[in-house]
Amino acid sequence: MENQEQIIFQIILHGGNGRSLAMEAIAAAKQGDFSEAREKLQECADALNEAHHIQTSHIQAEIGGEKTEVSLLMVHAQDHLMNAMTMKDLATEFVDLYEKMK
Repeated sequence: MENQEQIIFQIILHGGNGRSLAMEAIAAAKQGDFSEAREKLQECADALNEAHHIQTSHIQAEIGGEKTEVSLLMVHAQDHLMNAMTMKDLATEFVDLYEKMK
């Protein structure tokens, strides 16, 4: 279970970082700093890619026969990651919109 919890917390960590960076991108775009906004979006994508890589490795292990117990914590991690991914998509749209308006 300890390894399972480490995996879960890594997904939550990178997902949370990605979500925060998406919000920072929107704030930078709102201030007219589109270079900073794009940089934050790239950092967001990198964080979410890391979380997705961890998630994919975990899924592949299960496909390979390694059984894992589904816990409320894992459900939370998955929810956290999906919300962060959605936030990244929305942040990209906001940055584009602010830039177009400028």
